[in-house]
Parts: sequence; C-alpha cells; structure tokens
Amino acid sequence: MNLDLEQFNDIDFDNIGGWPKLVKIVFAAFLSLCVIGASYYLFISDSLDQMEAEQQKEIQLREDFETKYRLAVNLKLYREQLAEMEIQFAELLKMLPSENEMPGLLDDLTFVATDAGLRINSLDWDNEIERDFYIEFPIKMSVEGNYHQMGHMVSGVAKLPRIVSLHDFIIKQNDTGGLSMDILAKTYRFKEGAELTPPAKKGQK
Repeated sequence: MNLDLEQFNDIDFDNIGGWPKLVKIVFAAFLSLCVIGASYYLFISDSLDQMEAEQQKEIQLREDFETKYRLAVNLKLYREQLAEMEIQFAELLKMLPSENEMPGLLDDLTFVATDAGLRINSLDWDNEIERDFYIEFPIKMSVEGNYHQMGHMVSGVAKLPRIVSLHDFIIKQNDTGGLSMDILAKTYRFKEGAELTPPAKKGQK
C-alpha cells in the first residue's frame, strides 16, 4: 500500500464514508489507540495500584505471621525466662533499704570508710529525687586517705547487704600531700503502690 499524503488533505469530516481507504485505516488506528489509552488510565491503572497495595499488605501479613509464629513456638521458654526474671527482681527488691533502714545506711558507710582507714570529712544526705516508680536518695561523702584505702572502701560498699551505688568520684591531692575524695553515694526505694513486677517482653501478655 503506497502512502500518499495528499489523501489527508481536505478531509471532509461530514463525509467519513467517502474518505480514502488509507485515511480510514490511519484514523481507525488512531482512534483505537485513544480508546486503549483512555481505558488504561480510567480502569486498568487503578486496578494495578490496588493490586500493588494488596501485594504490600500480603507481605506485611506474612511478616506478622512469622513473628507471631516464632513467639508461639518459644512461648514456653519466654514464660520460663519471665518467671526467672520475676524471682531475680524480687531478690533485688529485698536488697533495697526500707524506710526504717534508711538512717542506718549512714552508719554503714561510716563503718566501711573508717574500716578502710579513711578519715571522714563530711557525710550527709542530699535532697531526694523522685523518679517514675522509685525515689533516689543521694549521700554526699568527703574522705581523706590513700588510693588503697579508697579502693578498700569502694569494695566494702559493694559488699553491703543493701544496694548502694557510687558516682561522681573526684580525687585530688590535699595540702598535707595525701588524697581527698568527694563521692556521691546513692540508694533507692520504691514508691508506695508502684508496680513491683518487671514488664513483660513485647509480644507477651
């Protein structure tokens, strides 16, 4: 079929039936392309987007299923671990001083420091600090001695029957050639009515 561009000149849209055969074929092809393109954007495009969204949802559901399956398989182990954690947590609670034992901690720290051979310059409570579920009780200490004596005191504090942590060590040489150490000791007590069991792991109830 020879392409004669002159056939496209002076096309009469009021007499489509009288168009040359080649013009009819080109116009039909162009119209078909327009219909196919419009159908794609109006119908198929939305369906493809919906299908892609469903595929992503399926992937997420598969990942959720695998996660829950692993939790279900290890549920017995998690429960055993949780029970062990609760026992350990209860033991730690016993090591926290009660309200009646708080004043005696100063005596314990005094004994530990003097037993190590240190000279106590000051030892007193600082302002308590409220946390979410416990209260922090700081104790400011200032002592003098040598490195070995200070190390002996730190070891003695770690052996106390009640939890006392040591923070903010500042050691410097004093005027007599010895060493002085400022230290912040902290002990803790749970608030009344606070939850006394450790939180379950994510995914457990």
